[in-house]
Amino acid sequence: MAEKLECGQPKISQIENGKRGIRPLDLTILMEMYGVEDSTLQANLRKLAKEIHKVDWWSAQGPLLHDTLKDYLMLEADSQLVRAYEPTVLPGLLQTEAYMRQIFTAGRRPEHVETLVETRMKRKELLEDHLGFRLRAIIETPALHRLSGPPSVVREQLDHLLTAGKRTNVTIQVLPLDAALPTNQYAPFTLFSLRGEPSIDVAWLEHVTGGTLLEQWPDVQAYTQAWDEFTAAALSPSESQRYIRELIKESGHDLEARAVHSSKRT
Repeated sequence: MAEKLECGQPKISQIENGKRGIRPLDLTILMEMYGVEDSTLQANLRKLAKEIHKVDWWSAQGPLLHDTLKDYLMLEADSQLVRAYEPTVLPGLLQTEAYMRQIFTAGRRPEHVETLVETRMKRKELLEDHLGFRLRAIIETPALHRLSGPPSVVREQLDHLLTAGKRTNVTIQVLPLDAALPTNQYAPFTLFSLRGEPSIDVAWLEHVTGGTLLEQWPDVQAYTQAWDEFTAAALSPSESQRYIRELIKESGHDLEARAVHSSKRT
């Protein structure tokens, strides 16, 4: 390849390892050498080559953001559709700032908490791109009943879900406890539909120490099928809005009961 491009071998090594960009002419020659004949793939590769020098906003956050999170942010930013399944916590793009601080505070230094909050708030700007980005979320009911924080934080978060669910590019479905589900157990996962022609789907699995990216078609297909089953079993978007409104009423009654009990004690 170095001979074909009339350059030194270190340049080829740097290109292969993502340490430098590639000129359009060099890319054309390499695609010819590798036998890349598909016009769509050629166009996507040329688009990637043009964006190689783009600096992502999270790069400025430095070492406080681990590499796994940066990988997730890159996938999210490059997607036209994100499908998130969460059994225990709310999806990051649907969290309020107060709720974020509540879940980030435990066991972290204040400066780290601020970085994580700033990062998550920056991510939410994707929702403003109504034409280029869509979010679909399936939230199991335990995640809604386990919202941490004082009643004001919980109420604000539930209200925010109602507001977000009214966006044209956001769909929220609640998965009730009595839903008929497949026997397999699923950890939180996200399906990313990456921009491009054609679009490419990948799956991201959450775990305690980070996340794992699945790109092979059989793996992605398995989680796509699981997503379809969850979608069918979950409440419709309008029913989910009704469920959240009822939950807000219940939390309001609980708050009033606590206030009355407190006044009696005093």
